[in-house]
Amino acid sequence: MTRLALLATSFLTVLCLAFSASVATAQGVIVIHHPHPHPLPRPIPRPRPAPQPELSYKISKLEVNANTKDQVAQVQVAQEFTNTGSRQMEVSFLFPLPYDGAIDSLTLMVDGKEFPAKLLPKDKAREVYESIVRSNKDPALLEWTGTGMFQTSVFPVPAGASREVNITYSQLLKKDGRLTDFLFPLSTAKYSDKPVEKVKVRLAIEASQKLKSIYSPTHEVDIDRNGNKRAVVKFEKENYIPSNDFRLFFESNNEKLSASVISYRPSKNEEGFFLMLASPPPRDEMAEAMKKTVLFVVDRSGSMSGEKMDQAREAAKYVLNHLNEKDLFNIIAYDSDVESFRPELQSADKKSITEAIGFVDGLYAGGSTNIDGALTSAMKMVQDDDRPCYILFLSDGRPTHGETNEMKIVENAKGNNSYDARMINFGVGFDVNSRLMDRLSREIKGQSQYVRPDEDLEEHVARLYRKINAPVMTDVKIKFDLEDGGQNFVNRLLPKEVYDLFDGEQLVQVGRYKKAGKAKITITGSVNGEKEKFDFPADFVKESNDQSNAFVEKLWAIRRIGQIIDEMDLNGKNDELMTELVKLSTDHGILTPYTSFLADENQSVQELADARFGGSMSLSRLRAETEKLAETSGRSAFLQRGFKQRYQNAQNAPAAESAPAMRPAADRASSASGVAGGMAGPGAGAYGLAVQDTETDEYKVVESVRNVGNKTLFYRDNIWVDEESAEKLAKNKTETVEIERFSKEYFDLVAKNSKEENLVLSQQRADETLMVWLRGKNYLIK
Repeated sequence: MTRLALLATSFLTVLCLAFSASVATAQGVIVIHHPHPHPLPRPIPRPRPAPQPELSYKISKLEVNANTKDQVAQVQVAQEFTNTGSRQMEVSFLFPLPYDGAIDSLTLMVDGKEFPAKLLPKDKAREVYESIVRSNKDPALLEWTGTGMFQTSVFPVPAGASREVNITYSQLLKKDGRLTDFLFPLSTAKYSDKPVEKVKVRLAIEASQKLKSIYSPTHEVDIDRNGNKRAVVKFEKENYIPSNDFRLFFESNNEKLSASVISYRPSKNEEGFFLMLASPPPRDEMAEAMKKTVLFVVDRSGSMSGEKMDQAREAAKYVLNHLNEKDLFNIIAYDSDVESFRPELQSADKKSITEAIGFVDGLYAGGSTNIDGALTSAMKMVQDDDRPCYILFLSDGRPTHGETNEMKIVENAKGNNSYDARMINFGVGFDVNSRLMDRLSREIKGQSQYVRPDEDLEEHVARLYRKINAPVMTDVKIKFDLEDGGQNFVNRLLPKEVYDLFDGEQLVQVGRYKKAGKAKITITGSVNGEKEKFDFPADFVKESNDQSNAFVEKLWAIRRIGQIIDEMDLNGKNDELMTELVKLSTDHGILTPYTSFLADENQSVQELADARFGGSMSLSRLRAETEKLAETSGRSAFLQRGFKQRYQNAQNAPAAESAPAMRPAADRASSASGVAGGMAGPGAGAYGLAVQDTETDEYKVVESVRNVGNKTLFYRDNIWVDEESAEKLAKNKTETVEIERFSKEYFDLVAKNSKEENLVLSQQRADETLMVWLRGKNYLIK
C-alpha cells in the first residue's frame, strides 16, 4: 500500500509544499483529514507493484513567480494537486512562517476562492509539529520546529478532481554584505512518493543601479539580462523531486567592476571558507571591443574523416565570422604535415575572412597526427603586443608523427609560448590523449573541453568562443588585505589563478582564510594595454552563527577534490593527497569513482573513521582505484578527465543534489557530472547517491550514504552514523547518550536543536537507528 502523508492531533494526512524568501524559512503544507495515520511519504524512484490506495494524490505542478525591486520581493506560488483516490478528501492548508516578520502580506486562493488563515503563535505551532511526529511515528517534519504557522479552514477535493492553491506575499529580502539574498525552499516537495510533474521558478529582478553578480549556489539556472538593470532567472524541471531549497544572490551598483565575498566559519578555532563573486560590466555596444589574436589549430588526420571533419570546418567558419575588425587571426591545419592559411597573422578584414573560409572549405582528412609541429607553428606566430592571444586547439587522437612523448610536447609548447598565449583545447572522441590535453591547458593558462563522439563539435567551439570573444580585462591579479594590515591570510584559492575576465562572465573563486575581520579586495588588470585597478570591501566573519552559508564550504570541498585528482593525474599519487581526498569525501558526502568504496556498508565504524585519517586499508583501496589515472586515452581516460574538470569548475554546491557533484539518482542519466546524490537508505527504496563508473559511463546507485544539510550519514553496523560520531567512537573520546524516539527527552533535544540539526533528525525512518554528534555530545536515537 502506498504510504500516505498523515498529520497530527486529529490524525491528519499530509502532502507537503513549502515556500520562503528569507533565511528564516516560511513553509506550507496541504492537509488531508484521515482517521489512520501513516508516516510521511518519501521519494521512491523504483516502481512498486501496489494497488492504488483509497486515498492518494499527485502534485501536477509547483510554480513560483517572483518580482524583486532592489530588496523588495513580490512572490506568487501556485501548486496544483490531484485527488487520485476513490473518494473525496477534506483538505486544509498549514503555512509555517518565520518570526522575524519578514512576510508583510499573505493571500491564499483555492480555485479562485479566498480562504481565511488563522495565525498560530510559536508555542501552539510547536505543539502541532510535535503531535504530528508522535501520531505518525515519523520525524520528517522536525525541520519545521521553531516556526509559527497560519492555518486555513477545510475545503473538499472530490475524487479525480484537481485543485490549485495560490499564495501571494511580499517581503523585504535579506542582504549579505553587498549581495541581496532570495531563498525559496523547494525541498519540502520531497515529501511526495512521486516526482512533481513540473517545477518552475521564475525570478524577475529589477534594480535601481546596474545589476552585477547574479549567482545561485543551489541550482543551475538560466539568466537572461535585459539591459544593465533587469534580468530574468529561470529554473525548470519535469518529473522532479526537489531535495534542496532554491537560493539566489544578486548585487547591483554603478561601479565598473564589482566583487563581493560570502564567508563561512563554522568554528573560530579553524580556518574559514569564503566565496568571491566578481563581475565585469556588460560591454557597451558603442564602445570599441578589446583587440585580440585568435589562432585556430585543427586536426585533419585520417581519424577526423566524415562528420567530424565537417563539424570542424563549420566550427572554424563560426570563429572566422565572429572575429572583430581589429582582431588578428590565422588557421593552422595539421596531419603528418602542418599547413597554415598564411605564413603570418592576418587582419580580420572582409577580404581575409573570405579567403580564410575558402581555405577551410578545402580541408580534408588524411595522414597521421603531428601535434608537436602544429603547436610549434602556432606559438611562433604569436606577436609581442598588448593584445591577448587565444589558441583554439582541436585534436581527436594521440600524437603519432614527429615528437610523440607527451611531456616533451608540453615542454616544447611551453618553451615556445614567449608571449603568454592561452590554450583552449577541444578533445574530440574517446581516442584523444586526454592527459596531454590537460597538461597543455594547465601549463599554458587555458582549459580543456571534451566532446563525446555523439556530440556536436561546432556547438562546443561556438559556445566557448562566445565567451572569449569579448575580453574585458586581461592579466588579472587579485589581492586580499585585512584592514589591520594583515596580508597572506587567504590560501588554497580555487581557481588558484585568474587570467582574464570576459564580457558576461562571472568569476566564482573559493578559498580558505586564517584571520577574520574587515578586508579589502584589489583587482588589477589590463584593458586594451592600459592598467586598471579596483578596490572592494569584504568581511571575513570570526564565527558563523548558523549554516546559511555552509554551501561555501561544500563548494570549496568539491573544487578541492577536483584539484587533488588533477594533481595525482599529472604529477603522481602520494599518501598525503589520498588521505585528504578520503577525508573530504567522508566529511562532505562527495563520492567519486575513486572513493566509492566508502559506501560499503560492510565496513565497520572503526574502518570508516580510519579512512578519514589515512588508514592503511583505505589508502590501499584508493591506490588501486586511482591506477586508472595512468590511462592516457580511451573511453575511461576521456570520462575521467571530464569528471575531474567538472569538479574543478563547479559553480554551485546544493546540499543534496549538488552540481556538479551530486544529483538525484532518478535524474542521473542526464547528469553532466560524476556523482548523483540525495536521500538514501538500505531497504527503504529511497533516493541514493549515484556514482559514475568511468569504465562504462554508467551510474551505480548507492543507498548507504545520505547527505543531510552539512552532515554526511553512513550506514554501518545497522546504524546510520555521522562522520563526527564515527571519529569520536573510534578514538574512544565520547560517551553515548541513548534516547528513545518520540519520548520527552527526544522532544527536549529537538527544542534545543537548530533547524539544521533537526533536519538531520528528520531523515530518520521507521525502524532505523541514528547516531549523531550534536553540540559536543554523541546521541544514539532508537
